Amino acid sequence: MNTHFQSDRDTGATLLDARHTRFRFWAPSCHTVLLEAEGHAPVAMARDREGWFECVFPCGAGTRYRYRVARDLAVPDPASCYQPDDVRGPSEVVDPAAYDWRHSAWPGRPWHEVVIYEVHVGLMGGYDGVARELPRLAALGVTAIELMPLAEVPGGRNWGYDGVLPFAPESAYGPPDALKALIDTAHGLGLMVFLDVVYNHFGPDGNYLADYATPFFRYDTATPWGAAIDFRQEAVSQFFIDNALYWLMEFRFDGLRLDAVQAIVDRDWLLALPAIIRNHVERGRHVHLIVENENNDAGLLRAGYRAQWNDDAHNALHVLLTGEDEGYYGNFAPDPAPALARVLAEGFAFQGEVQPVNGKARGSPSADLAPDRFIIFLQNHDQIGNRALGERLGVLATPQALRAAYGLVLLCPQVPMLFMGEEWGSHQPFLFFTDYNPALGRIVREGRRQEFAGFSHFASAEKRDTIPDPNAPETYAASRLDPAERDKPAHREWNAQIAQLLALRHAEITPRLPGARAMGAQVLGTGAVFARWRMGDGAVLSIALNLADAAVPLPDMPQGRCLHAVLPHGADLFSATLPPYAMMACLNEAEDE
Repeated sequence: MNTHFQSDRDTGATLLDARHTRFRFWAPSCHTVLLEAEGHAPVAMARDREGWFECVFPCGAGTRYRYRVARDLAVPDPASCYQPDDVRGPSEVVDPAAYDWRHSAWPGRPWHEVVIYEVHVGLMGGYDGVARELPRLAALGVTAIELMPLAEVPGGRNWGYDGVLPFAPESAYGPPDALKALIDTAHGLGLMVFLDVVYNHFGPDGNYLADYATPFFRYDTATPWGAAIDFRQEAVSQFFIDNALYWLMEFRFDGLRLDAVQAIVDRDWLLALPAIIRNHVERGRHVHLIVENENNDAGLLRAGYRAQWNDDAHNALHVLLTGEDEGYYGNFAPDPAPALARVLAEGFAFQGEVQPVNGKARGSPSADLAPDRFIIFLQNHDQIGNRALGERLGVLATPQALRAAYGLVLLCPQVPMLFMGEEWGSHQPFLFFTDYNPALGRIVREGRRQEFAGFSHFASAEKRDTIPDPNAPETYAASRLDPAERDKPAHREWNAQIAQLLALRHAEITPRLPGARAMGAQVLGTGAVFARWRMGDGAVLSIALNLADAAVPLPDMPQGRCLHAVLPHGADLFSATLPPYAMMACLNEAEDE
């Protein structure tokens, strides 16, 4: 039996039968639009009052087509499902029933079981390359793969955040059915797959929307990438709703991570999206929505978003591990321990306070939210790749301190996330890379180098010239993981430690997460904290962490069974002090309320 899924969309090419396709295209700035299907004469599309152009044409799957919006301009479909010849080429009609799902009844997994592994699909060898890694990741203890954005971008080398065709899976990684096969394989291994989506801007190359749909943008409001997208327009709002449902229903993704939602001006649209998705997803199926939000808007988490990437947690831990204090790390220096304590006790470190670096208030109260509404990590694509040289923590931090920090991240009740290669402590850089035309590539290269002019190490033009050129193929190649690295003894040992911690999490923490709540956290010293949580079954989890180079008093000894400890050789597990670069996690199943 051929099991397939299809989402209903207001826009794009919809296959009606093997020989007929409906084309629907919003171009309110145009009076006429021609459909140009390869092998056929152009045909005029009918226009309605709202600027929708539509026609049913005698063609089927595999037909390539464009819309001619002006005498000198034919454009791909903004809702294209496949761009075999990149962003400037024709779109291709796709048959959503062509893929035969093997695990069509997969219901997903509940949120408390999530351990995320973030992946750049291109660097892992495309959709097929990621699929080959899935058994290894499942054995490691990962339960969810998060793919960096897949919307078609110019060229074949890009982080994905410059996408211009949000419905078209990046063709450089393989055809759409290869992406479906990747997700299907993951489900067969018990792995969820999340997708990072970008609804706050389009990339600078290959985006023609302003040429035929000026109302798509609002020019009274700017974002870091230009005019804001105008979600007040019904066609625009529905375009992105359809996109979310397309990935969740047709491709069977288990969740979406919405990028930088602080740049989506219309908060009401954000607030409404979770309920819309719930009303379309099958009953009993687990689908999770995640946000990245510089604003620390806890209201979104109360409105149905499952969790937020907790940048505050990362920044506090990064300062503790590296001592860095430039850029946004200045908001957490010189005393990051109180920020980390607040993160562990209440979720956000900034809940309306003024940030020292820019003098602006940030955040809202979050103490009422459960700890698993926050995703904690030591590394991700942003925090590595937005460094000038793309260094990972393995080359920046003291190894013993890093082991202690992983004990906290992987055992605390916040949801942990790893970045590709992190599980074996890779030393390969992850750099910012693009594949633009030469003129735009030069602009990006010089702009990126100028971004670092305010950092002490790159104050001179000579130093800035050492920052890799994002558009150079060598920059992309340098970011590719080396499989031989993970087979070296030190990296095998690191991988074994991560696997051990994840096994411990699944055995001792995960079953107790539903209903868990924080019981507070205290600062023990300049780099040390002690936090406690009442787990859902009534047990108390205690974690003491010291990332400083000196011992600190431990007045409240963690009680109960020791789950995990990172201690110097010969240190006493039950001492009244916590040694440098150490952590202890204990579970007390007998403690009263």
